[in-house]
Amino acid sequence: MIELKGVDKVYRTKTIETTALNNINLLIDKGAFVSIMGPSGCGKSTLLNMIGLLDAPTSGSIAIDGVQINAYNDKDLAKLRNEHIGFIFQSFHLVPDLSVLDNVELPLLYRKGMNGKARRAKAQQALEWVGLSTRMKHFPNQLSGGQRQRVAIARAVVGRPRIILADEPTGNLDSVMGDEIMKILQELNQENATTIVMVTHDLVQAEKSQQIIRLFDGQQVN
Repeated sequence: MIELKGVDKVYRTKTIETTALNNINLLIDKGAFVSIMGPSGCGKSTLLNMIGLLDAPTSGSIAIDGVQINAYNDKDLAKLRNEHIGFIFQSFHLVPDLSVLDNVELPLLYRKGMNGKARRAKAQQALEWVGLSTRMKHFPNQLSGGQRQRVAIARAVVGRPRIILADEPTGNLDSVMGDEIMKILQELNQENATTIVMVTHDLVQAEKSQQIIRLFDGQQVN
């Protein structure tokens, strides 16, 4: 499903060069649940951005479902992200002025051939799945942290992506809420065969995944 070969990421200014990733080689199978761990600044989020096609490698290649994406232009990358990749962030990234339902519907606005009624029905279904059917008309600031993260998950899955990328999805939650979010992710992985790649500092949560990839100073250490 996801393959990285010899991926490097180097950030350069006029005076300094910083290597964020060095010779990353990964093969993540379809339906896998993978955690990425390592100390702060080791390249975890950079790696997730590479997999999510939000950033381009300095060198090396990335393939999604057997298709090399290095030659894709920005429009093609945006289409691929919208149709096949869902994102979950530690800080939720919900639009404060939109209702819960409108936040979840947002990614579907970029889907061609889908009318408003169909978008609304899919958003409602996604919210029902995460247990927030009674909160659809609320706004993000009226929700708890755990509820906002469930909204973020509903938004990530509303378009039925094949891949979910989660950056510290339990990082801003207490242990009880964190466990609830992990149960949702596990259910998504096991029942829908969705490939999940999760960045986390929490070893307890990481051990609930099928594989742990460890980074140190931008390099794989396992």
